Amino acid sequence: METLFVPLALVAGGLLAVQAGANAQLSKAVGSPFAATTLQLAIGTGLLFLVALFTGTLAVLGAIPQAEWWHLIGGTASAVYVVSTIVLFPRLGAVVSVGLFIAGQMLASLALDGFGLLGVTQTGLRAGAAAGTLVVLLGVGMVVFGQGGKDNLKADQLGWIALALVAGAVLPVQGAVNALLRQELGGAPFAVGAISFFVATLAMAAVMLVAFARQKTPRPNIGGVQTMPWWGWLGDFAGATYVTTVFTAIPVIGAAAAVGFTVAGQQVASVFVDRYGWFRLPQRPVSGLRLAGVALLLAGVALIKLV
Repeated sequence: METLFVPLALVAGGLLAVQAGANAQLSKAVGSPFAATTLQLAIGTGLLFLVALFTGTLAVLGAIPQAEWWHLIGGTASAVYVVSTIVLFPRLGAVVSVGLFIAGQMLASLALDGFGLLGVTQTGLRAGAAAGTLVVLLGVGMVVFGQGGKDNLKADQLGWIALALVAGAVLPVQGAVNALLRQELGGAPFAVGAISFFVATLAMAAVMLVAFARQKTPRPNIGGVQTMPWWGWLGDFAGATYVTTVFTAIPVIGAAAAVGFTVAGQQVASVFVDRYGWFRLPQRPVSGLRLAGVALLLAGVALIKLV
């Protein structure tokens, strides 16, 4: 079972690169990143409910009244993360923001495993996990510097940098909370994923309404989706796969390994997306320093899992 989750986590991470490209198309077609994200989450919710129905696990939702209330709100982390990307990308740049998100993810995962927080099996502060996390962070730093992101790291942006670290940290926390909900609902992953996406949709819709009220985002134009390529709808599938994989993998291989493999998959896929300009994203050269950073990142994840 452990061996199965390694390729699954890598593929789920790679799908995040697909999600980024698909969401860019959906956001362009709708004319509002807030509305596009809400729409994407709503479709993902519907997909997960359908899968739960066809797998015969939808009935477990009847146990929701007996679940701890805070086990039900893990999906809010998705809204926190998405809003952070919208706020931070113009201020820190996409490369630096993603690097800080990963740093937050890895540090939070190390804490979850090391101290056994939120129901994660306690492993203590293992030398292999600590060394692997440091290697992963070094690899992320090389990716950021190799992509020219160092110019956006300035002392007067410490507040935004802290926000990026927190936004990354909430993702493994979400995975651990969803894993707790899965235990309470009898181990039904798709039903739990549906609840997580449903909560995320409500949270994102609330953010969107506030943004509309404060005139911080343009009104959406749903008619624009008619000219959008078909794969612009794949963001919901990619997101649902990622969320479901992470919270099912954490109890089996640990938080740091689960998050580390998804990060590795995402970075490997992003190299191809940038190099060849897939999903209509800008084609960009991939430096040797960035490639070395991705290789180091993979080595770090292997250290976390094997040592």
